[in-house]
Amino acid sequence: MRTEMLRKTALTAAGLAFAGGAIAGPITAAYAIAEQQPSTSVTTDRKHGERELGVRYEAQPNFYYCGPAAARNALSVQGKNINMDAMAEEMGTTEAGTDSINDITPVLNKETGKDVYRSVEIPGSLADEKQTDKLRADIVEAVDEGRAVVANIAGTATDTDGGVHSFEGGHYISVVGYRDGGETVKIADSANPDTASYWITAEALADWIATRGYAA
Repeated sequence: MRTEMLRKTALTAAGLAFAGGAIAGPITAAYAIAEQQPSTSVTTDRKHGERELGVRYEAQPNFYYCGPAAARNALSVQGKNINMDAMAEEMGTTEAGTDSINDITPVLNKETGKDVYRSVEIPGSLADEKQTDKLRADIVEAVDEGRAVVANIAGTATDTDGGVHSFEGGHYISVVGYRDGGETVKIADSANPDTASYWITAEALADWIATRGYAA
């Protein structure tokens, strides 16, 4: 299934409407590429099970570039600054989106220069305990190695501050940190610069990924 990004809530100050999976009207400043830094340094506190990677954040420039943007933000923690258009071409991204995490994993490996990323699927409608434990362990391992995780999510999830994030048609995000030994993880989200980063429980993220997959 092609991944399309559909938001239930307005993503820009202008309140652009979505029609048939596409934005009706011109792209506004809220969707323009934005050099922001939701996390500007690497912090490590192994005693308390915390680590966060620095991200050179960019918002996606249109409604269907979430895959390239998530990969670009993930690779930025390694000091890489890769053009999103070039990534989109490699991933086969179209206005219908990016097919699956399996189109993103090879690009991450190519740009990392090592065969370190693997695609992991959570095929059911909800993640079970084993799948959630694996996701948590994969995030901790990747972040400890200085790598961000890219996840393909769908549906609605609530972050630890009560913020609601809804992508019924699917979306891609980056996971750039963890705390409490991986019980809670930090998201870099290209959809909207106003919510560029937030924390979510690993359990909620696993259910958000369910029916899709992630690269770690």
